[in-house]
Amino acid sequence: MPLQHVKFYIYQICRSLSYIHSLGICHRDIKPQNLLINPGTHELKLCDFGSAKVLVEGEANVSYICSRYYRAPELLFGAIEYTGAIDMWSSGCVMAELLLSQPIFAGESAIDQLVEIIKVLGTPSRDEVNLMNPDYDDYKKFPVIKAKAWVNIFPSCQPVVIDLISKMLLYSPNERIHPLVACTHPFFDELRNITKTEEGFPLPPLFNFSNTEIQIAQKLSILEKLNNHANNSDSEKK
Repeated sequence: MPLQHVKFYIYQICRSLSYIHSLGICHRDIKPQNLLINPGTHELKLCDFGSAKVLVEGEANVSYICSRYYRAPELLFGAIEYTGAIDMWSSGCVMAELLLSQPIFAGESAIDQLVEIIKVLGTPSRDEVNLMNPDYDDYKKFPVIKAKAWVNIFPSCQPVVIDLISKMLLYSPNERIHPLVACTHPFFDELRNITKTEEGFPLPPLFNFSNTEIQIAQKLSILEKLNNHANNSDSEKK
């Protein structure tokens, strides 16, 4: 897949997640099969909200959720209190799959899935395990494995690509990049200078930020970056 198409799709996934997360909704099943694509305009829509849930702080949730290849590590560790960060992990897995043309973590079972993640990210520290699930008590069973360098996983990718994906695929849920912050990442800078797809269709509106998004940006202290994206896009079109 052309890298430009990866940018179109991941950007729109992040915007979608920012919106539903602002409503307290966690999709809980982000995967390629649940992403609808218009191949002409490259417009993307999330679909299949059958596993989605409004997450309430302090309320228990099922941990056996999300398709295995895209399941966040806190779910594999049995966490019943989690956040929309599980959607960002899944989105990182989707991005990796678009770059590699195959799933990055293809476990044959839940345990094997965790093993596949550890092979890449290394063994999580005790603090990281506590952040994923403070009730997990089998930490000592894991062999100590060093993390692989991301450049070895994506040898043909530029540093800006690796930088974004490394911020999505983190053990600690609260350290994963916020979806709207991801939208301001330099990886997507090229999109501001494009008005039409290669097929000649106009692009979907990528920078028509809503009042809700502006309010989120203010809370995250990224409003200036968000405005720069929108303003630069408008000036290019003019």
